[in-house]
Formats: sequence, structure tokens, C-alpha cells
Amino acid sequence: MKSGQLFTAMITPMNKDQSVNYGAAVELARRLAENGSDGVVLSGTTGESPTLSFEEKVKLFSEVTDALGGQVEIIAGTGSNSTDDSIALTKAAENSGVDGIMLVAPYYNKPSQEGLYEHFKAIALQTSLPVMIYNVPGRTSVNILPETVARLAKIDNIVAIKEASGSLEQVSVLKTLVPDDFLIYSGDDALTLPILSVGGAGVVSVVSHLVGREIKAMISAFCAGKTQEALETHLQLMPLFKAMFLTTNPVPVKRALEFVGFETGPVRLPLADLTEAEAATIKGVLAKMGLGS
Repeated sequence: MKSGQLFTAMITPMNKDQSVNYGAAVELARRLAENGSDGVVLSGTTGESPTLSFEEKVKLFSEVTDALGGQVEIIAGTGSNSTDDSIALTKAAENSGVDGIMLVAPYYNKPSQEGLYEHFKAIALQTSLPVMIYNVPGRTSVNILPETVARLAKIDNIVAIKEASGSLEQVSVLKTLVPDDFLIYSGDDALTLPILSVGGAGVVSVVSHLVGREIKAMISAFCAGKTQEALETHLQLMPLFKAMFLTTNPVPVKRALEFVGFETGPVRLPLADLTEAEAATIKGVLAKMGLGS
């Protein structure tokens, strides 16, 4: 979050028995860093955080940080719908040496805006790490309003938000309310360029598992004033953006990585694998884009 434009919301590789493959996680993080990512987010939605245990998450943070600390920014997903549990995981993440944390809005319990504010504040005050808030109403059933984010931005170490509300109007309003140095990241690959146009700093991406260099080039082109070049890249990538959300994330991107030669292992229940038709669609898009093993 220091100056990064492209963070990858990293999948969690599994062994065939559905245990976490920590070696593959380190290998994947290294691969992402070599292909445009300024940082990786571990144990977020794409990393199947709801089905990772506390111990698995901490080991994942430690293994990746021990191998790649200082080479790529490592952000730990430590949020949940329990404030106390989130604080405990945040402290463990800080002890593991990560560079920052990401806190998803509490899901299922549907807190009020005041509840959201107090939740995030309570966690942030228990760590010295920079904090990225994650707003994803489609997953949590609660929307963190711009006014609430503006209040949170006054807390010294709350420095960024991953915005996946799908509303450019909301992002625009948010930009008018937060300090200039508060970073707004797109949480939707297909909205990266539009969000950049209203003051966004970059993206926490899923599709960068496959085309990190291209996404980084799009962002760099936009920031350099080469808007037509950025638009052309955005439009070229749109079929892949759509394919990676053909069904519930991270199922498509896990399988797509295998289709291009990186072994990811299965998803954990309650997620289920692609249907044959979905797999064929994704393979077709990958082939048209020149990707594949």
C-alpha cells in the first residue's frame, strides 16, 4: 500500500487432500511478483478465507513472508465478522512480519454504519500496520458508506480501501471526502480503468494471476496520460475479466491457472469445481488470448 498500483488477491493452493500447499503458495507469490504485482493479498476472498483455519492463515502469512519479505508487499486478510477474532488474527499477522492488513466488512451480522466504524477502529488501534478496508456488499450484505470511510480515514493507520461496491458514483463521492493520500483501489477487475478515471490508485486484482504485466501496463499507461492505450488494453482484457467471474470466485481463476500450467489443487467445500461447460468456456477465452499450457 506504500505506492503499489497492482495487488493480486492471491488464491490459496491446496494439495489433493485439500490441505494448504504452502510451498506452492510461495512459488505463486514469487511468480506474481515477477509478473507485475507490487504486492499480494493473502487469505482474502480469493484465498478462500472463510474455510481456512486461524492456524492455516498464520502459517500462510509466515511462509510467504519468510520467503519473499522485502521483495513484494505482503498484505494479510485478517478481517471477519468477529471483532475479537479479527484482532487476534491481526496481531498474529503482525508478528509474522507482513507489511499490512486487509479488513473485510463483517458479513452476516449486518452491522450499522456506527457498528462498522467501531469494528474497524477497534482492530486498527490494536496494530501498527497500515490497514486497507474491504467493501464488498455482494459478499457481506452491508455497504460501507463513503461518510463512514471518511471517518475511518482520520485514524492514522487506516490508509486505503478496496472498493467492490460496483458503484462509480460511490467511489466518486468517496474521493471528495477522504484526504488526497488515502488510497482507493478497485475491487473489480472490469472497473479498474473507470475507477482510475475518478481518482483510484490501482486494483486488488484476481485476473492478474494470468495477465499481471498487461494490467500493470494499463495502469501505467493511464497514469502517464496515455488514456487511449489504457482503454485499448482494458477492452482487450474484458473477455478474460468476464470469464474469471463466470461462477463464484476463486473457482474460475484456480482452474485457469491449471489450464496455463500452474498446479493449484482443488477448491474447498462448499465451493465446487467448474462444470464441463464452464471449463470449456474458460479454455476458449484463454486460447483466444494466447494463454495456455
